[in-house]
Order: sequence, then structure tokens, then C-alpha cells
Amino acid sequence: MTQSDPEIGKTVIAAGLKTNYLEAGQGDPVILIHGSGPGVTAYANWRFTIEPLAQKYRVLAPDIAGFGYTERKSDQQYSLDFWVKHLTEWMDAVGVKKARFIGNSFGGSLTLAIASRYPERVESFVLMGAAGVEFELTPELDAIWGYEPSIENMRKIVMSFAYDTSMMTDDLVRSRYEASVRPGYHESFSKMFEVPRQRHIKALATPDDQIRKIPHRAMVVHGRDDKIVPPTNSTKLHSLLKNSDLHMFSNCGHWTQIERKNDFNKLVMDFFAA
Repeated sequence: MTQSDPEIGKTVIAAGLKTNYLEAGQGDPVILIHGSGPGVTAYANWRFTIEPLAQKYRVLAPDIAGFGYTERKSDQQYSLDFWVKHLTEWMDAVGVKKARFIGNSFGGSLTLAIASRYPERVESFVLMGAAGVEFELTPELDAIWGYEPSIENMRKIVMSFAYDTSMMTDDLVRSRYEASVRPGYHESFSKMFEVPRQRHIKALATPDDQIRKIPHRAMVVHGRDDKIVPPTNSTKLHSLLKNSDLHMFSNCGHWTQIERKNDFNKLVMDFFAA
């Protein structure tokens, strides 16, 4: 991470894209995969997670294709297949054959897909407020994927992420808004989740029968008061994943790793150490 902008880290080429990623610590690799909100970056999602995990692990957090400071190409078609290709090629580029994963929301979909398609590349994984199974599109997720840039629209979206909205400061809203209007950002974001949006939930899902075959130890985490991805997603994932534990946080929305950061970090460290 640079002193001038903590969102910008190192760069490698993966799936033909200059891919921005953050790296900290030494040891066995842990890969953090962010969600799909407008203005998201690896740093925005994982700023309270990276350093605690880096005390024991080599922590890597990429900006997924189409997001953050990873290169955008105007003709790029985004899909689960492409995102999995981008991630696995990025793993090769940074010298990681196998890793522990934490996937947030959209990032949970990618984590599940990699665990299912490339089980040899996954040690164990954590899903947090994860998509990855089919569910009915919530009004809040519809608003996130349909975001049109303005301070007020960003404020509404950011407020929907948290149970305790007092933590959603004007500075946070403005920083996410400014990130969402960087050159080329909204053009790529708006193409990813065009209407009708229910189809994108299906497109990000791994079939139930494939999830049942995933052999890895898994921990499924959700905020009980999540309005964006329903908590029933995680109870379903827990029922399908044969080696999973489920942890539901009370008084917590979609941003478990931010709202309950100390509890979340301890939970993850204990899980990975077991």
C-alpha cells in the first residue's frame, strides 16, 4: 500500500488486465475477495481485516476485474467464468498455488465457484454475506446494482449496508461517491448488472449439487439484519456445504467485517488456525 493512496498497491497482468492488489504479511496465503457495490475497492472492503490477518498470513486482496483500480477495457464482457479466469490467473501471477479465501457478498460467489471448479487451489474458506445461491433480488441490491452517480444515491446505498447507520459518515459517503465517478468506472459498472437484474443472481450461483460436492472446511458468516443479501442465503449455504460452520451476528447488516470487525477478525483467525 502506498502512503499517498492506500487503495493502490502492486500490479500484475491477469486475464490480459493490469490488476491492482494489496499485499501484507508473510506466511500461508489468504485471499480476500470484495463485493460488488459502486465505488468498491479491495481496500474499502478489507481495510480493517488486512493488518490483523497479516500478523500471521500473507494477505492478498485484489481489485476484481471491472472494479477498483484494475484495468478496464471498454469491450470487456463480465461473467462468472471470466471472473474465475481472472482470479486464477492472478493467483498464478502472484505465485499462489493454494490459499485460504474470504469472500464478501459477490466475492462469496467467486469463492464458491473457485472451490467448486478448482478445489485443489483452496485450503479452506469463509463466506460473508455471500451470494452464490439463488435468491429473490432485494430492493436494496437492486438499488446497488442500478446505482446512478450522485451523493444522495450513494448515501441511500451506504445507509443500507449497515445496521448502525451512525457509522456511515459524510466522509465515507463522499469517498465512495468519488470512487464511483472515476473515469470509466461507471461505464463498466452499469454494464455488469443491467436490468432485469434477477438473472445476475442466477448467473453468479453455483448449482446446489455442485456446492454439496465441495469438500473444504468452510465458515459461513452473516449479519442477521442484512437487507441486501438475505440471511437465509447463509443458512442455505450451511445446509449444502457438508463441512461448514455457521455464525450469525446480531445487530449487524451487510458489512460484518466493518460493523463487527474485532469479532469477525477473531472468528476468522480461530477458524483458519484450527
